Amino acid sequence: MFYQPKDGHGLPHNPFNAIVAPRPIGWISTRASTGDNLAPYSFFNAVAYDPPQVIFAGDLKDSIKNVQETGVFAVNLVARAQLEVMNETAPHFARGVDEFARAGVGKAECEMIDCPRVEGSPATLECRMSQVITLEGGDDFLVIGTVVGVHIAPSALDAHGRFSPALFGQMARLGYMDYAEVREAITLPRPNDPPSDPPSDPPYDPPQVPA
Repeated sequence: MFYQPKDGHGLPHNPFNAIVAPRPIGWISTRASTGDNLAPYSFFNAVAYDPPQVIFAGDLKDSIKNVQETGVFAVNLVARAQLEVMNETAPHFARGVDEFARAGVGKAECEMIDCPRVEGSPATLECRMSQVITLEGGDDFLVIGTVVGVHIAPSALDAHGRFSPALFGQMARLGYMDYAEVREAITLPRPNDPPSDPPSDPPYDPPQVPA
């Protein structure tokens, strides 16, 4: 079949989200004068290395309003064990409702920005907003942020010190009401890269944290 989006697809449900998938879930936490907020975004990704930058997009609900007010936000990854509680933060609640408290999500403070983060998330990116762009149509907005701090749970690092989504079953968004869980990583060097054998890397010795 072929269709032009402007003419409709003729299917029971829109296939677009299912075609562009899987997409990492950005569990966005923010703080504003109305309180703390937590909401998942399925339009989220990394877009640059130096400085590291991320984007997320959606309609003008509390998360983006809070970012516009404060200029900061945090992106929390979602492990398989957090999928159901993440889903509890997805509805559009009234402004001022703290989804952390409503869904029973543990809250911790960020280090570099005045913003809450999800306690127990495999990784959190603390971000300063650089731009909010109105997308075509006028109902959706693209937030661009620069990463100024990174939290990584020790359990998300493998024996060689590499961040490994398969260790915690990172969740990704598919279409409709479907999700995907990362269970396996396939290592495939590019043709021009020098040969490497990851298992031969020296074992990772994590830094000792004073009691």
